[in-house]
Amino acid sequence: MSGNTGILLALPRGRILREFMPILQRAGIEPEPDFENEKSRKLLFATSEPGLSLVRARSFDVATFVALGGAQLGVAGNDVLMEFDYPDIYAPLDLNIGHCRLSLCHREDLPSPDLSRYSHLRVATKFPNATRRWFAGRGIQAECIELSGAMELAPLLGLAPFMVDLVATGGTLKANRLVETEKIADVSSRLIVNRTAYKTRGSELDGWISRLRAAVR
Repeated sequence: MSGNTGILLALPRGRILREFMPILQRAGIEPEPDFENEKSRKLLFATSEPGLSLVRARSFDVATFVALGGAQLGVAGNDVLMEFDYPDIYAPLDLNIGHCRLSLCHREDLPSPDLSRYSHLRVATKFPNATRRWFAGRGIQAECIELSGAMELAPLLGLAPFMVDLVATGGTLKANRLVETEKIADVSSRLIVNRTAYKTRGSELDGWISRLRAAVR
């Protein structure tokens, strides 16, 4: 566990952080001013609550920090939870932010996007584990090309006819001549908790969970 005796809340950078900040404020938690300075070199940030500190990280890293006990609390999308399937993470609260969907997409000129015709296919994605499991449930072997960004380039460059990625408005798909084949899952961000910490510090963590739940409502 973290050497910090207080509670550490790990938050993802970017859009989810911006959507989470009003919830934090409604819960009466104010980060130190430097927290919202994206150029700050600090890694750990104090809050108006002496027992709570914050850290900013990549969304995938937030889940790892919480699963391994570096942070007791975190915010992660269920897309990330699906991908890593960490047994040490408990997700007690849907924060009702970060809404989008995880979807299978294909080139609009693909002759047959009918999945029943495939026993094996190549897919570009940054969610290889979730993608393989989803296709395996349909009796299809998915060969995953792992990319960390610019997923739309894979079908355009002929690396893979399909891709699995997050879709919000669909504008990027349309601009790159791609269409959704099938929705894999609706996505929103969850408050996540380290299970070991919850066993040993349950009443303390329940207090923070209840406070954030009230702020979401």
